Amino acid sequence: MKIKPTCRPKCQACRRAFVRPLLILSTALLSVAGLSEAVPILEKIDLFEEQQNGFVLYRIPGVVVTAKGTVLAYCEARKYTVADRGEIEIHLRRSTDGGSTWGPRTQVAHLGPRLPRNPHMPEDKRNKNMGGPNEQTVNNPVAIADSNGAVHFVYGVEYMRSFYIRSDDDGITWSRPVEITSTFEQFRTDCDWQAIATGPGHGIQLRTGRLVVPVWIATYEGNPPIKKASSVIFSDDGGATWQRGDIAIVGGGECIAAELSDGRVILNARNSFPENRRAIAFSRDGATGWSQTEFAEELLEPGCMAGLVSHPGTAETKKPSLLFSNPNTTDRPHSARRNVTIKLSYDDGRTWPLSKVLQPGPSAYSDMAVLPDGTILCFYESGRPGADRPNRPWQYACLRIARFNLEWLMNEKESMK
Repeated sequence: MKIKPTCRPKCQACRRAFVRPLLILSTALLSVAGLSEAVPILEKIDLFEEQQNGFVLYRIPGVVVTAKGTVLAYCEARKYTVADRGEIEIHLRRSTDGGSTWGPRTQVAHLGPRLPRNPHMPEDKRNKNMGGPNEQTVNNPVAIADSNGAVHFVYGVEYMRSFYIRSDDDGITWSRPVEITSTFEQFRTDCDWQAIATGPGHGIQLRTGRLVVPVWIATYEGNPPIKKASSVIFSDDGGATWQRGDIAIVGGGECIAAELSDGRVILNARNSFPENRRAIAFSRDGATGWSQTEFAEELLEPGCMAGLVSHPGTAETKKPSLLFSNPNTTDRPHSARRNVTIKLSYDDGRTWPLSKVLQPGPSAYSDMAVLPDGTILCFYESGRPGADRPNRPWQYACLRIARFNLEWLMNEKESMK
């Protein structure tokens, strides 16, 4: 028997009153039947822009989500030149609503006495403008969001000293810097380094509680057995003391780590090897006994920082995965950095069946974090139409953060840009 409505709504208000219950009923039926699907999400916000607030450029992004769900996005603020060395500060912005809105920029990290310049630098930088003799480079910020609520923060000064600070109020205030350069001095038995740096990006806390910070060391003179290498420093007492790990990737540079589903740690490093692929190594404890260096065939290497983060999976699948981000090209010139792409692995980084361009065109360094609800954040360097430099694209017009979900990555249709 068909039931006819006593009236057919004609006005807009009546139609809404008539249709809304049907939509609610339909949605409930789909949900019960297991047929409902999350909607793909992709949103982008510019957090730091060049030539703003008295700084020429903002570079080297890092992002973490604290135990309370606060997002901390941080970077290098370059005062006078775009160069890697000069007057550089570390700036940070906070979001307490999952990255939708953001608080003001604040300077964190080295607020104490100024330190002398590093006299050593790569040959290709020696004839460039790296700032005056009294300028101070504060570089390569790396944060770790502790499951107990603390935020640990390690950074460098002049690529030759390293410091540790801590926040117990979600990045609002920070402790006084404690120098931990002595930890890096322990690497001199392997490499008599002239430059050291953390990450960049973020570090990780393992299930055991161990704090792990990816690092690299380098020397620019002579022909020693190790001129450059990727490794880690780690703490087993909540950041009170730090130790060096084993050399993980000889020839590796900037690196990022993630804990895998079986508790192992993968270290993924920038490199100059002819394979043009990301170099990787594995450790049972995130510090020692690194496996022989391999090259990830599906992860292209343009000579650029990359992002790496573990994801717990969706509520439906509960299948953990690994997410990777970098410019998807093997072109090595910095001017060729483009098409920051997100890739996904279901087998702890052995294969990467899903890949999607996040930022078409000029784009470079990136870092990633995951919100409590599974939403993914990618904080990255991006160009902007009209911001090109003479004779080359410009990848560094702004630091942009993207919010997206796994459904966006899995959706074959084009999403909003």
